[in-house]
Formats: sequence, C-alpha cells, structure tokens
Amino acid sequence: MAEPAQHGLPAGYAPEDAERFVPEIHGGARSDFARDRARVLHSSGWRRLAAKTQVLSPTAGIDFARNRLTHSLEVAQVGRELAVALGLAQDVVDTACLAHDLGHPPFGHNGERALNEWAADAGGFEGNAQTLRILTRLEPKRFAPDGTSIGLNLTRATLDASCKYPWNREEAPAGSQKFGYFADDAPVFEWLRAGAPARRKCAEAQVMDLSDDIAYSVHDFEDAIVSEYIDPEILTSRSGHDSLINAVSEWAGGSFTGDELGAAYDRIAETPTWLVKWDGSRSHQAQLKNFTSDMIGRFARASIRSTREAAGGTSTAGAAGAATLARYGADIVVPREIRAEIAVLKGIVAAFVMASGHRQPTYRRQRDLLLELLDALWDAGPGALDPAYAADFRAAADESGARRAVVDQVASLTDQSAIAWHKQHCDVPLV
Repeated sequence: MAEPAQHGLPAGYAPEDAERFVPEIHGGARSDFARDRARVLHSSGWRRLAAKTQVLSPTAGIDFARNRLTHSLEVAQVGRELAVALGLAQDVVDTACLAHDLGHPPFGHNGERALNEWAADAGGFEGNAQTLRILTRLEPKRFAPDGTSIGLNLTRATLDASCKYPWNREEAPAGSQKFGYFADDAPVFEWLRAGAPARRKCAEAQVMDLSDDIAYSVHDFEDAIVSEYIDPEILTSRSGHDSLINAVSEWAGGSFTGDELGAAYDRIAETPTWLVKWDGSRSHQAQLKNFTSDMIGRFARASIRSTREAAGGTSTAGAAGAATLARYGADIVVPREIRAEIAVLKGIVAAFVMASGHRQPTYRRQRDLLLELLDALWDAGPGALDPAYAADFRAAADESGARRAVVDQVASLTDQSAIAWHKQHCDVPLV
C-alpha cells in the first residue's frame, strides 16, 4: 500500500526531494512543488517559447501551427494525466513538462545545430543542457548570499524531473550529441542528482520524456496535414510506401526493423479516425483532431498498463505498486510496438517536412543567420549584448566563458528577434 504523505509532500517523496539549492522560507498554503510550477509559468523564458519554432517557424505566416509554448502546454497535459495514473507528484511532472523546451534556441533543432557548431570549442550547445542553465542560472528570480544568480531555485525533485539526459557532453553515448549540463553547471547538477543512480532518469523525467514523445508525434503530424505538407491520400494509396518506411527507419536510427515499422504503420492506419483525404472542412478537421486524441490515449494507456504490471500492481494509482514509482522506485515501461508507432508518426513528419528537399534552403538560411549573428556579436564585444549577458561576458574567466555568454544571449532570442538582431548587427556596419 502507498505510504502516507509526510511533511506536506505527496506519498513516496522525502523532505530532501523538496530541498532547494539555496534554502528558502515561505508562508502560505502552496506546496513547494506547486511553487516550482508557478515560477516556471511566470518566467520570461517560458513566455518566449510562444515565438519559437516547434516544427514550423512562427515567422512562416501559418498562424495556427504549434509553437514551443503550445507544445509545452500539451506535453504538460499528457504528463499530468500519466502522473495521476501512476501515483507520481503531479506538480513535479507538470513543471518538468512545462520547462522541458526552455533551452531551445531560435528555429528549433535547426538553430540548435548552428549554436553547437559555433560553440564547438567552448563546450558545444545542447537545448536540454541549456534548459538546466536557464532554470538554475539565467532566469532571474533568486540569488545566493554572494550575489550569484541561481535562477528559479527549484526543488531537487523538479530539477531532476527536468533532466532528460543526466550526463555531460563527454559522457554522452557514442554517436549522440545529447547531454544534460555544461561543464560550469556541474555543481548544481551534482547537487540535484545527490543519491541518484548514475545516468538513470527518475520516473518523473521518464514520464516527461514519454509525454514529449507522444505530443510531438501526434501533434506535429496533425500540423503537417493541416499545413498541407502531408497529403493523406498519398499515405492511404501507399504510393512510395516502401521508400517512406525506409525513410522512417533511417529517421529512427535503426531502432526498429522495416517489418516492425511497417506493422506499426498498418496498425495506425486501421484506426477508425485515420484520414483518407483532406479538404480542410470542419468534418475533416474534427476527424483529424479525434485521430490525435485516439493516438494519445492509445499510447498513454498501453504505457500505464505496462508500467503498472512491471511495478507489481495492476489497479489504480495509489494502490499496490503505484507509489513505488516515485523518483527512483521504478521505470516507465513503453511497449516496443507503441514505441514503433510513435516512431512512425515522427518519421512521416520528418520525411515530408524536415527532410523535404524544398525545406533545406530555408534551414540553411536559418543556420547561416545565427552563425553570422554569433560572429557579429563576438566581434562587437559585450556592448552589443543585453546587460545581463554583457555582465557575464565581462566576468568570464576565459574565452570559452565569454563565448558562452554570447551563446546564452542568442539562445534566448525568439525567431523574430533573431531576425531583427541579425538585421541590426549584420545587415548594417557595426559601430
């Protein structure tokens, strides 16, 4: 049976889970985890997500496509439902989901590539590591006694739940550029991971990661159809089907065989709400929306069921086995066939949108814009940066630290402000 809550914390959580890097004393009835959620929602970094690319840039003129902020809200909705079903702290999972994309620079993953290239000799760039940096350093909210910014000063459990890749760049798996913290953020990373198994994500971070995968797969697919990058009739007719499955397999990095992905595609296409054509009518819009709902429910239910079974309990949250999931009590189990179905939806979007030949010139221009802006700001020095980043530049102990301040500045920009900054600093002579 679930243990009773202690110290005002949800069942399964200990006082150290609610500790902050710098201790605080609060009044009022809000829990520490609820306070974390409010801090993210009220942060400037979170508001900026409204003007940052999810798949299609907010500058592309398609006003109904998702952006990073709406995506984060949808991830949080999925995550909160999973947390309820699995007996996890809802506010911890919710906050991790809301914060998971804070570190994304302008132009999404494409911009991430440009910043990583420019900062290659200064620790590189990774959006998830930048998220931790924002939460613990860059977002102005709390300061240590010595005047050092400590960001939002969230609790240990919430920060750990926000850490999708609990390792640094040198420890990243072979062939992967994903990592969770930069070298100068090691002290806070080591603090938040106190007592955690090396390189293992807590259950709340696993739920955040799964929620991101679910929302990403179904909602980007929906946006691609509404934006007419994907024609359902082509999918239904199976025109070029083998080539499509090969493209999906390549996008999935060989994680699944072609037969597995083909079977996953067939299962998805057998869903009653699967679209066979698209004309933009309300009936087709409703069918597409119901398809995304069906997929979210399908992926979530299968994962909840498998996780409960692996944890030794099959009944509702809070019953036998459920509370053991908190923090490092158990792992989230996603059936392989569900992972394959998620990979199919992601891969279809990748094939028709991200890897599409006619999109490549746009992606190249975006990367060039950011690289040119980074060079211009570096040449101009701290006077070209916002005051907070200029102070970081001047206080840097070495060139790598100064370059990191420039990267932090550019990463904070929205798509539109990056274009405006480029015009200001690159299209006219620097003074």
